[in-house]
Amino acid sequence: MSNRNLIDPKFGLTPEQVKERKEAGLVNIQPPPVAKSTAQIYKDNICTLFNLFNVLITIALLSVGAWQNCLFIVIITINTTIGIVQELHAKKLVDELSLIFIPSAEVIRGGKLHTIPLGEVVQDDIVLLVSGKQVCADCVVSTGEIEVNESMLTGESDPIYKKNGEHLYSGSYVVSGECRARVEHVGSESYTAKITNEVKKLRKVNSEMISSMRKVTKFTGFLIVPLGVLLFVQAFFLRNGTLPESVVTTAAALLGLLPKGLMLLISISLAVGIQKLSRQKVLVQELYSLETLAHVDTLCLDKTGTLTEGNMKVESVCELCKDPELPFAELMGCFLENSVDNNATFLALKAHFQTNNKYKMVKKIAFSSERKWSAISFEKIGTFVIGAPEKMDTAALPKNIQLAIANGKRVLAAGIAEGTIEHNQLPRIRLLAAITLVDPLRKQAAATLEFFAKEGVDIKIISGDNPKTVAVLAAQAGLPDAKNCIDMSRLTEESEVKQAALDYSVFGRVSPVQKKQIVQALQEKGRSVAMTGDGVNDLLALREADCSIAVAEGSDAVKQISQLVLIDSNFASLPNVLSEGRRCVNNITRAAGVFFVKTLYSALVALICLLFNIPFPFIPIQITLIDLAIEGYPSFFLSFEPDNKKVTGRFLPEVLRRALPNALAFVFCYLGILILWPRLPINTEQISLLLYALVGFAGIQAVYKICRPFNPLRIFLMTTMSVGFYTAVALFHKIIKLPLPTLGTIVCFAGGVVVFMLIERVLFHSRSMQ
Repeated sequence: MSNRNLIDPKFGLTPEQVKERKEAGLVNIQPPPVAKSTAQIYKDNICTLFNLFNVLITIALLSVGAWQNCLFIVIITINTTIGIVQELHAKKLVDELSLIFIPSAEVIRGGKLHTIPLGEVVQDDIVLLVSGKQVCADCVVSTGEIEVNESMLTGESDPIYKKNGEHLYSGSYVVSGECRARVEHVGSESYTAKITNEVKKLRKVNSEMISSMRKVTKFTGFLIVPLGVLLFVQAFFLRNGTLPESVVTTAAALLGLLPKGLMLLISISLAVGIQKLSRQKVLVQELYSLETLAHVDTLCLDKTGTLTEGNMKVESVCELCKDPELPFAELMGCFLENSVDNNATFLALKAHFQTNNKYKMVKKIAFSSERKWSAISFEKIGTFVIGAPEKMDTAALPKNIQLAIANGKRVLAAGIAEGTIEHNQLPRIRLLAAITLVDPLRKQAAATLEFFAKEGVDIKIISGDNPKTVAVLAAQAGLPDAKNCIDMSRLTEESEVKQAALDYSVFGRVSPVQKKQIVQALQEKGRSVAMTGDGVNDLLALREADCSIAVAEGSDAVKQISQLVLIDSNFASLPNVLSEGRRCVNNITRAAGVFFVKTLYSALVALICLLFNIPFPFIPIQITLIDLAIEGYPSFFLSFEPDNKKVTGRFLPEVLRRALPNALAFVFCYLGILILWPRLPINTEQISLLLYALVGFAGIQAVYKICRPFNPLRIFLMTTMSVGFYTAVALFHKIIKLPLPTLGTIVCFAGGVVVFMLIERVLFHSRSMQ
């Protein structure tokens, strides 16, 4: 029985026994925190390969007394500090939201039921397990019977029946039923310790931006050491330069190769996105799920709790049998008194019918999404069954009930089994009543679906309910293709399910395995799929989806494996989540193009210098000014702009496509100046200024491209960046080792700008046509 208050006072550990086990270290493992630890944030921001390269370059410059050229390390320190502060702030918000639903366990101690954090569970505790709960520690069933899903441990999705004396393993979750179980293993001996956080390990971090940056880091790390050695050897030995000169020119080339602020920009943008969503009561449990969201083009919605409010109510009861020996209301009340089901449907029934203990229970079978019915056997009465009408005798239902079903009403049929239930197969059912329930549509559902339709996101409504019921609700919510529905219970082959996933928009009578297969089918066609859910029947699909979204009112297991949790269970938050993901990725991709311009032309110019035995044309402090004024300043502010456009293309190819025309245009201009050097009306110092002015223009023009179309902020950033850069060159020309321009340099610069623009446009259009 499910009378939780009627517990034997001697049942469970005493406070003294709990204390003894804690002192002996026989305590359960505390679940890992959602957010990164403070130490991890410091480590991830400070201990990077790029920072290591910068520190080594700084040491080299300091060793030869090039103090002014070390200014870049101050900027990197400031940037790193900003990144740490932003991530710590985001962590604080995430931690605050996480406190709302810390994973907990219900344990019986001294005859009383206590709700405690998982890390407080000790060996020999008696835990209460009900449908939707995840098994928190290795246990042995003491009383009761449950069905568990061990797919997260074994990969097998079929529910497994567990009775007295049988073992339960941490990481599995309860599909149906209720039991009390004694904790057998904790700490390093538990299955939890052996597969720590296995549920989340099953999902790889799917971040294209991070994988792209790893490729860039790997390539840069591979290139920077040999290139640095070759440049130094060339400068010091082949050109007979002094040691300080050789170190300075080599350092400049290597600094140009490093897109130093880009990784910081990615971290800050994602951290700011998490902060924004946290304020809107959306908990982001995986940092890079925002990026995944930006790529989503298909959203699978579980009807109950997302499209609808999840607050079911009994609308009407139609009694079909007047046999006084089978009083439906009394049987229903006794059934609910003995039922261990706790889903929204049974809660609605318990709110409507008065419970009683008139009949003695013999056996019960809890509701499951696979069976779609529940049954309890009573002495002298038989087996009372309640569930989906199609699992019984739909033809026996009166026309008004059949019409209600046809019009999309949620109907349950209840009756007495005319025979025994074997292997979960129902015999013929003598119907006693039909119960009609209503689950109001969320007020914001129509506006939310309209938003996704405008944004090009395909919507799939998936539910275990009658397909006509789901279709009617989908139509009320404004789903354009709501009539395109299918009853998934008629499909038996996986190939049929996967084809249906592509052909239909509304799915009814979907089993948990079929939900997963629908997600897989969409992914196999190149779709990026997000899935919302609230119950254990959604777990398999949530784990399979590219982005999993849970509602806070859902089961513990669902919230623990999902990447995002809607704390207030507000379906209308989803547009904000999608928009924030798109904003992050679109802004980072645009800004990354500016950073890579310098990386590309630095690598190419360094190779040209090696080939022609000439010095690298810039020094570190000049590179630092470009980093600060042209890359960092506009990119930082532009990264916070709203941008809801659909994400197209892959990160690294898109970034290189944006950066390559500008980098190559400058390299061609550089080669042209080298060839025309003797004929130009300027001296060597002015040539250095001309090259620096042109390389600055290459960066400015890249920023110009990402600023289109212009708005007041972009005009301000573009103007202040351009004027600020050239003003800084004039004001601090002695510090950056450049002369003031002559008239001849200004004329050459104007000509260089024209040539640069022509080359860049040709390259840009040739890349666009590919």
